[in-house]
Amino acid sequence: MVDHAVHISRPARRDTCVVFASPHSGRNYPPSFLERSVLGESAIRSSEDAFVDRLFDSAPAHGAPLVCARVPRAFVDLNRSADELDPALIEGVRQTGHNPRVASGLGVVPRVVANGQAIYRGKITRAEAEGRIARYWRPYHAALRDEVARAQADFGRAILIDCHSMPHEAMDQVARSGHRRAEVVLGDRFGAAAAEEVVDRVEQAFRDAGLAVARNTPFAGAFVVQHYGRPVAGCHALQIEIDRALYMDERTIRPTPGFAAFKRLLEGVIADIAAIGRPAARSLAAE
Repeated sequence: MVDHAVHISRPARRDTCVVFASPHSGRNYPPSFLERSVLGESAIRSSEDAFVDRLFDSAPAHGAPLVCARVPRAFVDLNRSADELDPALIEGVRQTGHNPRVASGLGVVPRVVANGQAIYRGKITRAEAEGRIARYWRPYHAALRDEVARAQADFGRAILIDCHSMPHEAMDQVARSGHRRAEVVLGDRFGAAAAEEVVDRVEQAFRDAGLAVARNTPFAGAFVVQHYGRPVAGCHALQIEIDRALYMDERTIRPTPGFAAFKRLLEGVIADIAAIGRPAARSLAAE
């Protein structure tokens, strides 16, 4: 299914409770937005999870749906709550308490992109901000909610894999502290969003592919895993961050020559993750 806000690729036969989603890989930039922004094309795309939708597009072949945003994060951030409105950007919004994401310019309608680069010269109206939320945020989350609910109805539980990419430099501080540089970071809100058994098996899938994995540092997961992750209710949500240097040139925002090989490697990981959500696998884990 494709509409203005979301693209859902569904399997011919759904046989797993796993749902893959990519909220930050959208690249349909409205012309009016580009005209209004003070940033050039490369800068405005710097916060985009470029090509993540392509990396995970084999999910339906392994029995799982893939839910992808169509609009970019710089326009509206689908990994934020709809009420995370930035008073420094949106007219008529009052500050209520301290929200570090909003304070840094990364609310549901972002004020900045990567490295704190301002998107606009001035403010936007509240009506414009709420229009973006109504037109893009709500349909995306309605679609995601439906896929998760269907998984729970069909299989008794759901495992939501929220797919992202991270700048290579994001792990510099971790590496400097003496730890191995992670290529993949799993965020489960420190155990609040997914059962340990699920996270262990997802981690093992990446490790079996030869990738270095960390948990919750420096990314523990944002709105999606916090909102959808309810392990007690049978819904597990896990954020995945993949080092962009593994498959793309961050400066030019182009796939590297190794993109196809990494995509093939990741397909094996996707297959292993999808297998976690099959009823037979759950029965074996319980024995």
